[in-house]
Amino acid sequence: MTMELYPRERLGLVRDATARAGLGAVLLTPGADLRYVTGYDAQELERLTCLVVPSDGEAFLVVPRLELPAAQASPAGALGVEMVACDETDDPYALVASRLPKGVAKVGVADRMWAVMALRFRAALPGAEQIAAGGVLRDLRMRKSPAEVAALREAGAAIDRVHRRVPDYLKAGRTEREVGRDIAEAITAEGHAQVDFVIVGSGPNGANPHAELTDRVIRPGEPVVVDIGGTMPSGYCSDSTRNYCVGEPPAAYRAYYEVLEAAQRASCEAVRPGTTPEAVDAAARDVIAAAGYGEHFFHRTGHGIGLESHEDPYIVEGNLEPLEPGMAFSIEPGIYPGPHGARIEDIVVCTKDGHEPMNTTHHTLTIIS
Repeated sequence: MTMELYPRERLGLVRDATARAGLGAVLLTPGADLRYVTGYDAQELERLTCLVVPSDGEAFLVVPRLELPAAQASPAGALGVEMVACDETDDPYALVASRLPKGVAKVGVADRMWAVMALRFRAALPGAEQIAAGGVLRDLRMRKSPAEVAALREAGAAIDRVHRRVPDYLKAGRTEREVGRDIAEAITAEGHAQVDFVIVGSGPNGANPHAELTDRVIRPGEPVVVDIGGTMPSGYCSDSTRNYCVGEPPAAYRAYYEVLEAAQRASCEAVRPGTTPEAVDAAARDVIAAAGYGEHFFHRTGHGIGLESHEDPYIVEGNLEPLEPGMAFSIEPGIYPGPHGARIEDIVVCTKDGHEPMNTTHHTLTIIS
């Protein structure tokens, strides 16, 4: 992780957003929001680690004393954030409360803060209303900086290299689990720090968008959906879906796969500043519905991506917030009739005059002889 990804001015932007939201402070425990602001990928422990960003003061990071060296060595150390080490017998919640203005009326707590920690903060700040802090950081995180786009581009290239390996692993007679194990090893071999998910949906399992790996044996002539992603050392995520067939696919599959290619292309071409996510979703959905497969496309067209594989903005009906340059998200329509299914997924970034794909592998069906 580099300072370019976690610039010093980001703390000030969060402080300003905290003030605009009418909060006395935001309290960020380990997770994507803490990583976004400081670059510190803190362990989730029963001991409290919490970045406190007051609306009218300097931020400080409360850490267990035994985690202090890790915090100091992280990008947070280079940011100059004050670090307050807590010993085993200290009450870190009371410490945070003592450093906030008396009578603070409202605080934001990290969206993924453990409930037990939120309850401890409630007891330490009995007069303060708690709201989810994600809304405070949402607009900042949703608009990626050039450094963040470069990190997503690197992640996209890495997962593309994994997809190029997949034909070596997909063979009739192998199980989904065996293929998935090889793919997982390739994800780390191609530069990811961790594997986030591996879907190898063969035959009827391809009709389940969130299929788990099973011991099902892949048979000749069966389509296979491969949806994979991981997290890079930068902290930014990859996510891409491509489709394969071991031998010649069924004619019905070929027919709707051509429709799916057209739908995914139409949705990508709809991406530009000022267009709504709802319109991008409709661009894919209209093509699929016109071909008679509308009932077989039953999930949103996409999700945002960055430090989390799923984050704002969501490309779905009802989301009327205009797209802006720097917004990054998936375009992944699918058709799932039942005997098999297919999904094509790219990560794209909205640019000033359209979109840039983070994935560059071809969309055509890969037939493995």
